[in-house]
Amino acid sequence: MKSGKVFVYDRFAGMLTEDETGFTFTYDSEYLKAPQAEAISLTMPLAEESYHDTVLFPFFDGLIPEGWLLGIAEKSWKINQRDRMSLLLACCKDCIGAVSVVPVDEEEE
Repeated sequence: MKSGKVFVYDRFAGMLTEDETGFTFTYDSEYLKAPQAEAISLTMPLAEESYHDTVLFPFFDGLIPEGWLLGIAEKSWKINQRDRMSLLLACCKDCIGAVSVVPVDEEEE
């Protein structure tokens, strides 16, 4: 199972995981209680229920680089272009914009 902590403006917002059934995103309960809480995407409004899909959510997929930058990421980390979660975890720790995704293993080290 692959997991990443999702941050909005450096505030922990929730967890994104991939397992054999697909992808799940769950907002953190403390984040939901915060008055400054913002949805990570219009397609994923603030909710206590988890979001689940068999493919990576389009919002997260859109964070992954494209073109020549994707080629560099694939070669540098030896990640298959179809392994979207691994690409997301490798490339989106410091994205342009409000949202970043940090691999759970790296965060704990």
